Amino acid sequence: MNLSIYLGCVLIQLLTAVNIRMSQAADQIPGIGHIRSPLLRSVYNKMREDEKQKNNPHDNWYTVDLSKVPEEICAKFLQFNQDEETSQFLNQCYEKSDWLFTQLGHSFCKSVLGWFMSSTSINGLLKRGSMFVFSKDQLRQMLHVAPDRKGNRLLDLGAGDGMVTDIMAEFYNVVDSTEMSPTMVWRLKEKGFNVIPVDTWDNGAVTYDLIGCLNLLDRCDKPMKILQSIYRLLTPTGRAIVAVVLPFEPYVEFNSSDHKPIESLLIKGKTFEEQAASFITDVFQPLGFFVEHFTRLPYLCEGDLNQSFFVLNDAVFVLKLKDEG
Repeated sequence: MNLSIYLGCVLIQLLTAVNIRMSQAADQIPGIGHIRSPLLRSVYNKMREDEKQKNNPHDNWYTVDLSKVPEEICAKFLQFNQDEETSQFLNQCYEKSDWLFTQLGHSFCKSVLGWFMSSTSINGLLKRGSMFVFSKDQLRQMLHVAPDRKGNRLLDLGAGDGMVTDIMAEFYNVVDSTEMSPTMVWRLKEKGFNVIPVDTWDNGAVTYDLIGCLNLLDRCDKPMKILQSIYRLLTPTGRAIVAVVLPFEPYVEFNSSDHKPIESLLIKGKTFEEQAASFITDVFQPLGFFVEHFTRLPYLCEGDLNQSFFVLNDAVFVLKLKDEG
């Protein structure tokens, strides 16, 4: 472990040890209308927003206007809603965001470490910013698997800290992963996942029953190459589960001076429905994939001092080999 990682860990442990919930601080506020402190005002505003969110079923996170989708694609749509596991993740976000000193420590560390570390690597170091895409029950429905089903081998590309990998791993005997961020590689190994170097994962030595490519296509420099490799590495009855944030706006985080991809995906349309349909007809099908299902899910991320969680619109596709379709 290098010195910056070590010092960061020590600082976070110290700050966590003196953690004070923001809700307790807010109880001491005599009258919010007279608060001049930006920090306390931020605390109060976040608490008010949290109360609204806790009573919201968030149906808009899952809604697709199927009248704007071609008929042959409509039949592939799976409707979901905010289930218990999603609600549990949100409750964890509310709780962690209330840890006042921890959040202040995160802000300080991010401002310092940001000079020489990527945002992803900082999150890995601080154990913050974990993601949530789908629950175990939603994954079972997308893949048509029984709760006790065990496939042979899973590969999760760009696995981050492994929180989403954990959900998929329950259904597979062997779990491989890839990740560009050194600190995220460290977190994945902590969880016991095998981490394959990013320059060797697609050498064809191993095939997979499931390949996860979750919110990676807009963050990598060669998205077409990744999809082509996924096609080659699937077993004949295997599946790939691909999630993309819409609207599609590529931003390459690693090994890029201008943050632009080398390969471009020519996605048509502006709305969620138009771009989701374009991914199916203009990207996946020409590469030889059969799109079994697609759905809309919230791409959730743990928040910070000012906001308990962040959310983006994810289109999630279940792909298999066209010959098997």
